[in-house]
Amino acid sequence: MKNIKTSVYAGLKKKINDKSAVITVVGLGYVGLPIALEFTKRGFFVNGLDSNEGRISKLKQGVSYINDISSKTVSEVTKTRNFQVTSNEKVLSGSDVIIVCVPTPLRKVKEPDISFVVKASETLGRYLRKGQMIILESTTYPGTTREVILPLLEKNGLKLGADFYLAFSPERIDPGNPKYDFTNIPKLIGGFTKQGTTLGKLVYSKVVKKVIGLSTPESAEVTKLLENTFRIVNIGLINEFAELCHKLNIDVWEVIKAAETKPFGFMPFYPGPGIGGHCIPADPMYLSWKARKVGFTTKMIDLAAEVNRKVPVHIVKRIEEILKTRKKALENAKILLLGVTYKKDVNDLRESPALDILEILKQKKVCVNYFDPYIPHLDIGGIKEKGVELTENVLKDQDLVVVVTDHTNVDYKMIAENSRLIFDTRNVFGKRNIRDEKIIRL
Repeated sequence: MKNIKTSVYAGLKKKINDKSAVITVVGLGYVGLPIALEFTKRGFFVNGLDSNEGRISKLKQGVSYINDISSKTVSEVTKTRNFQVTSNEKVLSGSDVIIVCVPTPLRKVKEPDISFVVKASETLGRYLRKGQMIILESTTYPGTTREVILPLLEKNGLKLGADFYLAFSPERIDPGNPKYDFTNIPKLIGGFTKQGTTLGKLVYSKVVKKVIGLSTPESAEVTKLLENTFRIVNIGLINEFAELCHKLNIDVWEVIKAAETKPFGFMPFYPGPGIGGHCIPADPMYLSWKARKVGFTTKMIDLAAEVNRKVPVHIVKRIEEILKTRKKALENAKILLLGVTYKKDVNDLRESPALDILEILKQKKVCVNYFDPYIPHLDIGGIKEKGVELTENVLKDQDLVVVVTDHTNVDYKMIAENSRLIFDTRNVFGKRNIRDEKIIRL
């Protein structure tokens, strides 16, 4: 058995080193696609496997559907013929390294939905063969790799460590961030065995500058959750602090800037209209759910999540207050929301607080429109809206313009010059030194 284990390990190690290992990335979203492209650029043959035929069609045409990746990049990589995109699961049997990047959303009851991970694992189990390395990147609760994936993979009789290797490596992609990408963000990986972790480190080291091995998959799983728990707690704190400053008639932005001058013991977080995306709203809830399973209550996480969930409601209250100062009733006002994606410079609507704000205003029968350079049409969660064109006349016709998402490619000077009243939830005008009495900051 020892010789068999050694030969499996040595064979896979050799393939990775000489780049003859075939890599398949399962799930070509904002995490999977960058990974697939980078491994292709470094000389590996890569399969991109996705059930979304629309994505497959676009990639075959050299068209990108992710803001951070240009169509030129996709086209250039596709032309090398080392990148094959498909919805055919059979490519798994010919793969040496399989990286799983499928979605892990939250259910409406705030419990983990790992159905995509389970389905991918069942598929992998059908095609699993001796000499393969499986790596899960999908964010999930601690224990998923061991308790859910491993049993599904071993169903066909192959054994972990002897026939195949399994590890967890948390994704750390930051959409819209031009400074950090897949290659220069340190990578973590935790395998079930030292050999599994070593092979995982070797795989990623071919693309990523720094790779760190952890002792277990659970350590790697919970590290990702700690990172985003840190963020949700601090964002919850600053959102609550901003509301307090408003009550005290104190400029929260000035306070944050002043506190930032301290060279130790302080890290700036900024208030806004709420939290969005997959990571911050969902990841800490995975940890909270797992904690309840072992009889522990994550009070800080749960409280921060509750504070952040209420922010869009607070924003609508502020909108109503601001309009009252102009003797305008909310239900009679014309309001324009600037930006509907969850963060600037991306086309991602997942958990966007703008959708909550829009829905609350619609429920109150307010005449509300939106503009977003990345989202010309909205068709999500029962909301169907068409964005307006951002023109001087459109701005002049609004009773209030609300900055919800601070996209870079927007003419804020033009907005300031042509709007009657502005509610800036992102301090976008303050950052640009555009000062005017009609601009009200969060």
